[in-house]
Amino acid sequence: MTRVKRGYTARRRRKKIRLFASTFIGAHSRLTRTTTQQRMRALVSSHRDRSRKKRDFRRLWITRINAVTHEDRIFYSYSLFIHNLYKRQLLLNRKILAQIALSNKNCFDIISNKIINQKSNTNQIK
Repeated sequence: MTRVKRGYTARRRRKKIRLFASTFIGAHSRLTRTTTQQRMRALVSSHRDRSRKKRDFRRLWITRINAVTHEDRIFYSYSLFIHNLYKRQLLLNRKILAQIALSNKNCFDIISNKIINQKSNTNQIK
């Protein structure tokens, strides 16, 4: 069997790992074994945090909607607000509701009043 010299292949592989880890600090960007470990750790963190980011944004939107619904103009709880939205089939997701709550509170008031008015109308019919 012929001898295979692996210098080129190994160097190319290490160079690729070092390029990935070039922004890491200290030995994490210089030593091959630690760069490999840090690269694996970084990839795991990025995979985990992609789904974490979605969760964090949803929490932010809920907090913003809750803050606006508790103001003295509406004084409504968040859970009741969302429940009544689904009941009235006003299908607006939390992201859009949070944007409306921040940019145009009058529009948010109109939405909440529509829910309250429909609620009182259905009670009168029964």
